Amino acid sequence: MTALGTVDEAYAHCAEVTRKQARNFYYGIRLLPPDKRAALCAVYALARIIDDIGDDTEASAEAKLQGLAGVRKSLGDLSATADPVYVAVADAARRYPIPLGAFEELLDGVEMDVTGREYVRFEELVEYCRCVAGSVGRLCLGVFGSRPEPNAPVYADELGIALQQTNILRDIREDLLGGRVYLPKEDLDRFGVELSVGPDGKLADPEGGLTALIHDSAARARDWYSRGLRLVPSLDGRSAACCTAMSGIYRTLLDRIDEQPARVFDRRLSLSGREKAVVAFRALTGIGR
Repeated sequence: MTALGTVDEAYAHCAEVTRKQARNFYYGIRLLPPDKRAALCAVYALARIIDDIGDDTEASAEAKLQGLAGVRKSLGDLSATADPVYVAVADAARRYPIPLGAFEELLDGVEMDVTGREYVRFEELVEYCRCVAGSVGRLCLGVFGSRPEPNAPVYADELGIALQQTNILRDIREDLLGGRVYLPKEDLDRFGVELSVGPDGKLADPEGGLTALIHDSAARARDWYSRGLRLVPSLDGRSAACCTAMSGIYRTLLDRIDEQPARVFDRRLSLSGREKAVVAFRALTGIGR
């Protein structure tokens, strides 16, 4: 028995968490058949717990690290807790080849955020993206399953890294206000950018260097999407639709940012519910794959 009564209720809890908080992923997750949808909601709910610990603005760094250590302990013995999220993850891992070690990598990435880290070279940023997003790509692949393809985990990893690069470009201002800079120092120096927020609340870009940097970074992210989307042909139809929908939403965001970088200078850009639904529909019908 779980804190909510049954394994089914544990899955229902995870589904509700995902519906409320996975503003982009949920549009793809809904395209999966019920069993896979439930398993992926469980994966998302645990990833959400980890992210929320790192993003807690009221907790000290020490408290965050203790919280992350607690998750590591629970992952070591999923049967030792009645928390519905862990109950659902444990059941999902019995049903699907979910690489639970990828949660450890996600924890490593969130610890990088908590302890603070400067990214001098792009390769260092890739390491971070692999931890916080490539890991999620590999967890999703465990639920999706794939036809024999030895490079499938690599492609899933690369697709996650592409999504995270999009997040970074979307959230430059928000991250800066929170004391975090993910753009590599070598890129900032190359384009002569000193990140700052002006008195009008917008990212400053007096010489246009930030705009040029965003264009360059968007082109690089597109290359990672091209590499990661090699995963899709090895997936079954519904899993391919889910993957294509989730990545399509972020690729559309990337296109919007690249078309007009100033859109992220004063806000956190997002797509409307209708726009996300259109992307999901196109993924389900195979349009644009």
